[in-house]
Amino acid sequence: MTQPDVTTAINLIRAALAANDLDTVVELLQGMKSPDQAEIFEELEDEDRVRIFGLLEPSESADILEEMEDIDAAELIQALPPQDAIRIVDEMEPDEAADLLGDITDEQAATILAGLDHPEEIRPLLLHPDDSAGGLMTSEFLALRRRMTAAEAIEAIRAWQPDAETIYYLYVVDGENRLSGVVSLRQLIVAQPTDRLQDIMDSEVLAVPEGTDQEEVARLMSRYDLLSLPVVDERQVLRGVITIDDVVDVLEDESTEDIQKFGGAQPLDQPYLLTRVTNVARKRIGWLLLLFLTGSLTGTVMQIFENELDSMVALAYFVPLLIGTGGNAGSQTTSTIIRALAVGEIDLGDAFWSLWHELRVGLILGVGMAVFAFIRAITWEYGYDLAVTVALAILMIVVWANALGAILPLLVARLKMDPTVVSGPVMSTLVDATGLFIYFTIARLILGF
Repeated sequence: MTQPDVTTAINLIRAALAANDLDTVVELLQGMKSPDQAEIFEELEDEDRVRIFGLLEPSESADILEEMEDIDAAELIQALPPQDAIRIVDEMEPDEAADLLGDITDEQAATILAGLDHPEEIRPLLLHPDDSAGGLMTSEFLALRRRMTAAEAIEAIRAWQPDAETIYYLYVVDGENRLSGVVSLRQLIVAQPTDRLQDIMDSEVLAVPEGTDQEEVARLMSRYDLLSLPVVDERQVLRGVITIDDVVDVLEDESTEDIQKFGGAQPLDQPYLLTRVTNVARKRIGWLLLLFLTGSLTGTVMQIFENELDSMVALAYFVPLLIGTGGNAGSQTTSTIIRALAVGEIDLGDAFWSLWHELRVGLILGVGMAVFAFIRAITWEYGYDLAVTVALAILMIVVWANALGAILPLLVARLKMDPTVVSGPVMSTLVDATGLFIYFTIARLILGF
């Protein structure tokens, strides 16, 4: 039987709920994969979610919670009776359970922890911020001993019965649980049964401290094509393992946040259509006010050069062209530098070389734009002097915009802030005011006001 798509399933489930046909609801859900189930639950009313959750197996409910948005999952687990919540959390992966418990009240989290079969797997994870390696890692991993044979290691894996996501690499520790090496499942299979792990393992294993930022974790795993990454403490004791599925979530969250900041708004905490209109407005109003205030600098500059504008009104005709080009050039540079910072292509120590690089790029672009600007001004028949003024102004503005775009993200990163705060609208607004100042100053010098 072909399973319905998510949209069709939502409509069928809503109809079944309206008819109080819970058996049909359960049957429809059980034939779907957990990401699709989670999407369906996020579309349902709160009371319907609770009603359906009580009919599902705890393991199935756990899978759904792991796929839901953090806020929705927290609201749902808080609405369930404590015993139901305990049974479900007990079936979750330790790292997912820790994230969930961190999003609910301390009292409710303590009640659930007290009822779990193995709370010791989750408690250490609650000590770390969600956006750190310690917050991403799972404490459910198999540590092998150096002197174990390949046959003993395979037997340990059989006894452990791991999830698919944790089986790619296995980590080897010494007698004090300090990380010594890594061995892949393939190595164990092709090795002789009597081979010692210390002889076949790779001792050059990449690991990160518990406090490492999640963006750095994602960058390392992407750079070195890792499916898992061990987390160690200051004594190199193996504390947990980060798996690739967690990093994919991190990359999605970080890219979403950066894209929203590029547009000049604070990131949303929930999916767009699930966010209240008032919350969306609140996330945007602060940036709009800031851009409004900085944008007023443009008017101030035009007031300063009011006499020049009165003497030659034609100067004003080129203002949109100049500030638009400068803003676009600055935004291009800023997005390039922010991307290079994010993927580790440059760091704060490369500020001089980034500036030098963009100054040369800006010079080439500026010369090209100046030629077109000169031709455009001449064809409008405003005279040779004004055409030269516009051409020189656009050259200087593009070079200045590129320099500003190269330095500001690195400066903001040096201040321990997110470089995306100077992206898009912010950069355009800054270049608008300073570009006008450059334009009118050149006009004063050439046209002799």
